[in-house]
Amino acid sequence: MSRYYAPFHTLNQLQREVNRLFDASPAWGQSTQDGAELASGDWLPAVDVREDADRFVIYADIPGVDPQDIEITLDNGVLTLKGQRKTFYTENQQGYHRTERSSGSFLRRFTLPNTVDIEKVSARSENGVLELVIPKNQQSQVRKIAVTA
Repeated sequence: MSRYYAPFHTLNQLQREVNRLFDASPAWGQSTQDGAELASGDWLPAVDVREDADRFVIYADIPGVDPQDIEITLDNGVLTLKGQRKTFYTENQQGYHRTERSSGSFLRRFTLPNTVDIEKVSARSENGVLELVIPKNQQSQVRKIAVTA
């Protein structure tokens, strides 16, 4: 058993599970076809997914994570964010009254729609926010067709 008191650990776990239940969507599902979980680790970064006409953008909150400690892969339509936030303290360190910041590894996976251009995906990290830009294929963008008489 650890020596520090983490009063919000169980509450944070419950919040993550509730969020996971409401996050599933057909295009950006958080579970595999057999229901396996696609998010795991010691902590999970909060993620926003935005769709524009020509791209998707994923924002992941990763404060305290060095960009060198982030691994992003794309394989068979599955985008994987994997990383590690180093521990801020040690168990025998004196003076800590409360520790609420999570550390350790994280893993998030997203099934991408087949409309994305996987060759042009880009990522950058600034001020603790990871931004992934995932362009759509030109052929998959919405086109209006005029009706003539």
